[in-house]
Amino acid sequence: MPPRRISDEPAFVLHSYDWSESSLILEVFCRRQGRVALVAKGAKKPSSNFRPVLLPLQPLTVTYTLAGGDDGQADIHTLKGAEWVGGHVMPTGDALLSGLYLNELLLRLLARADPHIALFDAYAGVVGVLASEHGDALEPVLRSFELLLLREIGLLPSLDVQTMTLAPLAPDARYALVPEGGLRAASPADRSGLSGRQWQVLQTALDDEASRYTATLRACASVASELKPQLRALLQYHCGSPTLRTRQLMIDLQSL
Repeated sequence: MPPRRISDEPAFVLHSYDWSESSLILEVFCRRQGRVALVAKGAKKPSSNFRPVLLPLQPLTVTYTLAGGDDGQADIHTLKGAEWVGGHVMPTGDALLSGLYLNELLLRLLARADPHIALFDAYAGVVGVLASEHGDALEPVLRSFELLLLREIGLLPSLDVQTMTLAPLAPDARYALVPEGGLRAASPADRSGLSGRQWQVLQTALDDEASRYTATLRACASVASELKPQLRALLQYHCGSPTLRTRQLMIDLQSL
């Protein structure tokens, strides 16, 4: 029996590394299949059709055969085809670094073969913004995706109650999201906290099944700078050591 084939699957390349003198191993985020590892045989050859296509932050469709029998339980499958869908160019500058940062988060936090269709669609939307004249939208887009990612994989506490006590939030009191304790009353020295009303707006957006991505993006627009240190600390906590490489690169560049 021939190996089972996944055909014309919407996908993005998250990362690639050398497998041999002529081939690559790809970590790919697929819409219906989740994160998968593929071997692209001969992809490094100058004549390969894969060579100009297998780039990060570019919308693709991929076709691959499943290794490991009918159940496809092997770790690495074989890429048979890849086509660029088009629609936008490669992000540059800060947008490129931001996209690579999101790729690293997905690599660190998503299990293989665990589909997240809504998260894939949100990621595709974010990549489109990164490749455009995004202006002031960059920070809200990143914060909204961080929130959606944490929620999708079950690492974001409810944002409309205090995590430890389940007490409701007072609209005008300030609360901070901390890795070890979830959402709790902010200390006087904590400048990155948000009001209870602002956290509730974010929770309402995340609960909007019809338009979760756009609702969350709108809700993040006015609080992106306050959310940034809180979400980065929470993400790093769940990613573990070492520090995210893209995050460290951004820090290093800012210090130059």
